[in-house]
Amino acid sequence: MLEMAKRVAIIGSGASGLTAIKCCLDEGLQPVCFEKGTDIGGLWNFKEEALPGFASVYRSTVINTSKEMMCYSDFPIPKEYPNYMHHSWVIKYFRLYAHNFGLIKHIRFRHHVDHVKPREDFAQTRQWDFTYTDEVGNNVAHEKGTATTEVFDAVMVCIGHHVYPHYPRGSFEGIDDFQGKTLHSHDYKDHHGFENKRVVVIGIGNSGGDVAVELSRHAKQVYLSTRRGTWIINRVSDHGLPVDIVKARRAKSAIIGRLPVSLVRKLAHDELNKRFDHALYGLQPEHPYFGQHPMVNDDMPNRIITGSLVIKPNIKRFTKTGVVFDNDTVEEDIDAVVFATGYRFDFPFIDKSVMKVENNQVTLYKYVFPPKLDPPTLSIIGLVQPVGAIMPISEMQSRWATRVFNGTTKLPPQVVMCDNIRQKAVAMSRRYYQSPRHTIQVDYVPYMDELAEQIGVKPNFKSLMLSDPGLAMRCYFGPCTPYQYRLMGPGAWRGAKEAIETQWDRITHPTKTRPVPVAKSGGMPGILQLLILLVLVVAILFKLF
Repeated sequence: MLEMAKRVAIIGSGASGLTAIKCCLDEGLQPVCFEKGTDIGGLWNFKEEALPGFASVYRSTVINTSKEMMCYSDFPIPKEYPNYMHHSWVIKYFRLYAHNFGLIKHIRFRHHVDHVKPREDFAQTRQWDFTYTDEVGNNVAHEKGTATTEVFDAVMVCIGHHVYPHYPRGSFEGIDDFQGKTLHSHDYKDHHGFENKRVVVIGIGNSGGDVAVELSRHAKQVYLSTRRGTWIINRVSDHGLPVDIVKARRAKSAIIGRLPVSLVRKLAHDELNKRFDHALYGLQPEHPYFGQHPMVNDDMPNRIITGSLVIKPNIKRFTKTGVVFDNDTVEEDIDAVVFATGYRFDFPFIDKSVMKVENNQVTLYKYVFPPKLDPPTLSIIGLVQPVGAIMPISEMQSRWATRVFNGTTKLPPQVVMCDNIRQKAVAMSRRYYQSPRHTIQVDYVPYMDELAEQIGVKPNFKSLMLSDPGLAMRCYFGPCTPYQYRLMGPGAWRGAKEAIETQWDRITHPTKTRPVPVAKSGGMPGILQLLILLVLVVAILFKLF
């Protein structure tokens, strides 16, 4: 029997790297985290200047997922924190998490990873040659700037997918003659320098929307250029609640899954167009809502209706001082162009014999394990684009990976893994339009459940209904918060039930800053409530599971 993994190298100390460290500790492994920067937080550690090789956010960045949906499953975000957090709150939470679980001592800062490759006797030892450069040089054995190779039993790659900007500047005719300023949104920090300018933003993802909206408050005029358009959802949903708290519910997913696809699309489009007509505002795409990663933006229609932001089609070519669009409209005297054209992901330090990235595609079993690597002692954590929060997904991936490393959980045969990968690729191509952006898409609840099944932590609602009906109802009909995956199975947390029962207090606390009288509604008769409850219980026990 092969010796179980002991030392685990973790690359990156951002949202994925921190939880990878903790999961290693939970499983009795010895993590050593390599962070090329000077601090934790990755993408969410704001820097005044964007640095090559580092993820970057702008000064005003606010996360798109609410705190109860994005927290790690055994560490609720404090009730005082806002539901949608500015990056300064996100990094503050990460520091609390790292301090609470003693993670910092396992991190080597200013250590750059150069090369990761299987040892020559990998089939027998499962081990890796891990070469890095120590930029600190405070270790007697390692001088500053010298490369060192250590041996590790397993590797977890946690660098995310916002490190390498996709900057197709050269693909636009006339761009070299354009006399204005050009930059990628990776390098954008705030509106300073754009005041009273005429600006074009290319790309209609979340970054493009945020940058265009922010600049529209300070620039003379902003044009947002898009090839396909987009569907826009608000952070604030029904009754002022976070949209993911309202939408990410098991009961809702079960109902939608039983309706005809055409009906679901119509209902979604009708709901999205209630706030503003996407066609009227020049935003409606040809593809349906579920065929694209949506934009989360609360302010764009307000900026469009005031004229400070104008939606334009794709750019045909640049002139020396302006832009010609596909519909042959021309805007002259353009001072700056921001390319919000997304990112490409890559792992240049991983030996090509292990895995390769081509056209933003990589072959991974459930987006975590290279299927042909045997034994499976390398995992990629956080390489997904969820319709939902990444933090609990990275945590679930790490819980699974560490149990595979220590031998308590097994992967299926290679042929099964490859077949699963093909099925996902086919499903992805049928649902989404072809784009480098749509190669790692996942839906939050189904993907979390899929991973949870691998390690035995998916909530068992039949047994939960019999043991604690109230909790079962909260979990099934309420928001699918990460705590549900700590109720049972390996890694169960005693505080999970309480966290679920108190989650609404944490949701409502930040906005209850002024006491107001609450009007009491008549409600429905108690007997009717009881009948509805009984019907739902029967449905859960005998129909849905």
